[in-house]
Amino acid sequence: MEEDERFLGEVRAFLDEKLTPELRTAGRRTVGTHSQIEACRVWHRRLYERGWIAPAWPRAHGGTGWTARHRFLFEQECAANDAPLLFAGGLRSLGPLLIAEGTPEQRERYLKPILTGDDLWCQGFSEPGAGSDLAAVKSRAIADGDHYVLNGSKIWTTGAHHSNRMFALMRTSQGTRPQEGITFLLIDMDMPEIKVEPIISFDGEHEFNQVFFDDVRVPMANRVGAEGDGWSVAKQLMRFARSNNTTSGLLRRAYRGVERLLALGGGATDEIRLRRAAVEIDIRSFESFELRLLTGGRLSGDDEIASSLMKSMASELHQRITELGVEAAGPYGAVAEHLNGNASPLAEEAAHASCKYFSTRAASIYSGTNETHRNIIARSLIDLRSA
Repeated sequence: MEEDERFLGEVRAFLDEKLTPELRTAGRRTVGTHSQIEACRVWHRRLYERGWIAPAWPRAHGGTGWTARHRFLFEQECAANDAPLLFAGGLRSLGPLLIAEGTPEQRERYLKPILTGDDLWCQGFSEPGAGSDLAAVKSRAIADGDHYVLNGSKIWTTGAHHSNRMFALMRTSQGTRPQEGITFLLIDMDMPEIKVEPIISFDGEHEFNQVFFDDVRVPMANRVGAEGDGWSVAKQLMRFARSNNTTSGLLRRAYRGVERLLALGGGATDEIRLRRAAVEIDIRSFESFELRLLTGGRLSGDDEIASSLMKSMASELHQRITELGVEAAGPYGAVAEHLNGNASPLAEEAAHASCKYFSTRAASIYSGTNETHRNIIARSLIDLRSA
């Protein structure tokens, strides 16, 4: 359509001007949930200055006002041009949550720094004894005047070492059901009573951390929703997260890595060629599915079934893509990442494929296990049949 071509021309001109070779390299070399943090900061600032940092937010809160189709096309172009993948828990999850459920004071305080990139947010949900069973959280928040006093720890906290703020689930009471008595809090990370310890993953990346709280005081004004209603608040936030943390743009980024590997001489057997064709077909099918959900308004954070479908389908396809990459890498996949300047392009691409493969093993676990999402989908089908 003519309007699409006009929009794409504007986007491509911007990307051609603002994406430096260094930023493109950072985008191509992304292994986990975000690119190298300094590249993220630079690219975040450039998108903010252009007014394009929050495509899915309402215009009244700093969003672009784009149609769902234009948001889709923009992400596709960023993926095709190796733009850095932003560290964007604030943009993708917390910002939409505060717009929907935050107080006016919370929106006034937090939304603008999310847009500018001055505030980086990490998610404090999982604990050593509460991962997939998130209702088992035990970290405590005890009321003391107009503050809560926090003690306990969070684990697998992505980007806590980069973040100056955290949104977290803390237990404020013990209800008859495990989901009761959990409260959703906004926490400043620069307090001395908070300690962040790194967790180095198998691929050599420092993405995860364990965070410890020792009598951390958090104002009650930093609570989102009612005390004890954090489970409902978190479910709303996770619907936002699941609908935008594994998109077709992310799949295209991974698939481009496979294409680069094969173009450099990676193992292109007949079997791999057939599997590559099958993966390409599945990516195109998923893109069509995602676009239908977007244009139908089903990824706005209110549709639990749509977000569960998106997360489970995309994360498993993401894993298949990286499996194809590491098989195409063959013996070169055993080469270490971060090689010196004497390594061949094939060796560098193969090493990256191996790291990407290991990183995506967790894709079917984060944001709720895919088994949990299948239960949600199945329950909905049973309810429909019973109606």
